Amino acid sequence: MAYPFQIKSLEQYHEAYKKSVEDPKGFWGAIGENFVWHRKWDTVLEWNFKEPKIEWYKGAKLNITENCIDRHLEKLGDKPAIIWEPNNPEERTRIVTYSRLHKRVCQFAQVLKNNGVKKGDRVCIYMGMIPELAYAVLGCARIGAIHSVIFGGFSAKSIADRLEDARSEFIVTCDGAYRGAKDIPLKSVIDDALIGNNIVKRVIVYTRTRTPVSMIKGRDVWWEDEMEHAETQVEIQNIVSFPAEEMEAEDPLFILYTSGSTGKPKGVVHSCAGYMVWATYTFVNVFQYNPGDIHFCTADIGWVTGHSYIVYGPLSAGATSLMFEGIPTYPDAGRFWDIIDKHKVNILYTAPTAIRSLMGFGSEPLIGKNLSSLKTLGTVGEPINEEAWHWYNENIGKKKCPIVDTWWQTETGACLISNLAGVTPAIPSWATLPMPGVQPVLVDENGKEVTEKDEHGLLKGNLCIKAPWPGIIRTTYGDHERCRTNYFATYPDLYFTGDGALKDENGNYRITGRVDDVLNVSGHRIGTAEVENAINMHAGVVESAVVGYPHNLKGQGIYAYVIFGHMHGDEESTRKDILQTVTRVIGAIAKPDKIQFVAGLPKTRSGKIMRRILRKIAEGETENLGDISTLLDPAIVVEIKKGKV
Repeated sequence: MAYPFQIKSLEQYHEAYKKSVEDPKGFWGAIGENFVWHRKWDTVLEWNFKEPKIEWYKGAKLNITENCIDRHLEKLGDKPAIIWEPNNPEERTRIVTYSRLHKRVCQFAQVLKNNGVKKGDRVCIYMGMIPELAYAVLGCARIGAIHSVIFGGFSAKSIADRLEDARSEFIVTCDGAYRGAKDIPLKSVIDDALIGNNIVKRVIVYTRTRTPVSMIKGRDVWWEDEMEHAETQVEIQNIVSFPAEEMEAEDPLFILYTSGSTGKPKGVVHSCAGYMVWATYTFVNVFQYNPGDIHFCTADIGWVTGHSYIVYGPLSAGATSLMFEGIPTYPDAGRFWDIIDKHKVNILYTAPTAIRSLMGFGSEPLIGKNLSSLKTLGTVGEPINEEAWHWYNENIGKKKCPIVDTWWQTETGACLISNLAGVTPAIPSWATLPMPGVQPVLVDENGKEVTEKDEHGLLKGNLCIKAPWPGIIRTTYGDHERCRTNYFATYPDLYFTGDGALKDENGNYRITGRVDDVLNVSGHRIGTAEVENAINMHAGVVESAVVGYPHNLKGQGIYAYVIFGHMHGDEESTRKDILQTVTRVIGAIAKPDKIQFVAGLPKTRSGKIMRRILRKIAEGETENLGDISTLLDPAIVVEIKKGKV
């Protein structure tokens, strides 16, 4: 398929950007013409950031799966839509053509219908990285059900919270999942999450690891049995015929939970039309995708990166998307490079954490690897440090592949600021220029636009966006006020990203990290409040405060200061107990890297914890703590400094 909207030169980029800002309706209306609609829109855009109320392609009717699958069948039916690489390199690779994808998605749509799922119902998906996960996601979208994928590393408690928040009546899971040398018992985690839950009516279980599982009569059914039954219903004379549900442009497509600065995860809602256009537009432009290229995004579909750049963006563009079940270091640290050579991968999109981890193994895992098929490299999840950027460029790209350093968030749907591969300039560790339609602005604490440059000739401030782009968050599920206060209330008429940034004289942006109480650990957002809540659930903990500190591998590590009442055993075993508690409540992803036991926390007289001081101590900046005389007990700070771990 051709992409008339693909930007091919710097000049073209500036042209597209100018038009997108001056005439957004005309610009995005023309882009919208490249998709399949049941009914065209009445108006391209209506919006205000006060409520906020944002509507793209208002009045249009469509189904995203027809854009991802059906429209490609005639020309690309026999072409691979998904190449699946299993965790175990000895196991067979699966190649799913567009025709087969169509058949399986229609089948699964029928399964959902047979099990009582209707348009608008929320379906929670908790699976390993297998093609069936893509079938489940697209099957939901086919019938208009709202999918909510939960990453396989979350605990039963985290899942239970998300099920309750989404009021989800249906779950799709696996008996287990393979991840490196580990088997993850997914179904048993779901069973634990469902204790006391009387909303869930049906759990559909796919067999992957043959782990023994408990199947509850009347609630749990096997994927394979259901698919077999559906096949006989859907296949009439070898024609797969499950019609796609007609959706309004602004109908919700999915909910994805993300950590916020308060304890409770937020259900970010994305809608059908705007998200589709945005994911496709950014995919084709950022990576400079050409028909026939093989695109390998290493993320998990449990995160937004997998939604946008394994499933929806590539498939809508008729691309071939490689999906990998395992981890970069199993069975050894050469696994990514083996996959690239085996499948002749053209685009590799991964996280700085993975790059730093592979750097640590030196050049040995690269011996004998060819990697000559690569054309574009990308990074996502957090700002990439210069050292990792140069290693990636020299060792993986052989200095021939442009690196796109993409900055975006769950809430933005897809890339907001990034260079376009080989088209706009790359600067190590800078995200560089905004995508067409994205209008960033740097503001100070009071929301005033920053105009004064610092000593390096750079503008520095909190990163906000002045106007909507098609993939912007529409609401937080079931709580619109939370969406307003989180993103639109800090600074009037601006979307606040929660990140700080620098801007140079050429309009390039460098993201400096979170300015709120959210940590970015290995590219995953984790709210400090969420980790504190989990630590405080441990029986002996009186109070805790969590901050981030620089971590060689993860980018940011989690440092916890804990006031403990009566120690049951020694410090080390207490630390292990606390880590176990956090794993049970949130999942291993949120475990603190360091725990320091303290007698008290630095508080103001009004009782507010001075996290700024704790952050500096964790970072090792113990000499420059600012004025501590206003604290309730300044002596506490001296004590904390002494006990730093």
